Amino acid sequence: RIEFSGREFALAMDPQQRMLLELAWEAMEDASILPSSLRGSQCGVFLGVASLDYSYRIADDMAAIDASTATGNTSSIASNRLSYVFDLHGPSMSLDTACSSSMVAFHQACQSIRSGETSMALAGGISLHLHPYGFIIFSKASMLSPTGRCQVFDEAGNGYVRSEGGGIFLLKDYDQAVADGDNIIAVVAGSAVNTDGHKSGLTVPNPSAQIDLMKRAYEQAGISPDEIDYLETHGTGTRANS
Repeated sequence: RIEFSGREFALAMDPQQRMLLELAWEAMEDASILPSSLRGSQCGVFLGVASLDYSYRIADDMAAIDASTATGNTSSIASNRLSYVFDLHGPSMSLDTACSSSMVAFHQACQSIRSGETSMALAGGISLHLHPYGFIIFSKASMLSPTGRCQVFDEAGNGYVRSEGGGIFLLKDYDQAVADGDNIIAVVAGSAVNTDGHKSGLTVPNPSAQIDLMKRAYEQAGISPDEIDYLETHGTGTRANS
């Protein structure tokens, strides 16, 4: 049984935490795994959480801050609340690597399973727009499209459009999933992470570093680039001024 005080759940808790609780439950439900069966297990929690918009709203009203504000609006608690509610004893962490937060969290979950640290993990992330702050700073940086449309890889590209979303996967060691007769919907062939290092600008991509990362990911997975059917990329879709 899960219990929260009315004030903590309705006022002091970031809606992202509430939604993550729902998503975690749905992930376990979809996997036909009873949440109660994971109590005390080494199941890990790895979440990408780069936005704390709700805390900005509370900061605008100092009188609204109380004892539940810290746990309700701290990124570390977003993951730890899942561990607390479902009594999961594996690694529990929230990662902020900006736009790649969820992907890096997913990678860390895979690494934890590969290393044998845990055989199962909840991995994903969330991003809700609950304050004007993000829109203003990205607009000031000329990253948002004034037309409200993305024109990716187009010479007319003039920025991107912010969107919201959240999702959680239940990851498990493949051999164990087969042995347990689980419904496997996808297999992670490999994953890799790096950073661009020093370049012409802090927010400017480094093609060489990104090419190296893709090569390592393909080699690790034993997959040829010609076999790829779907490729997701990231960027503002704007010309980089030197």
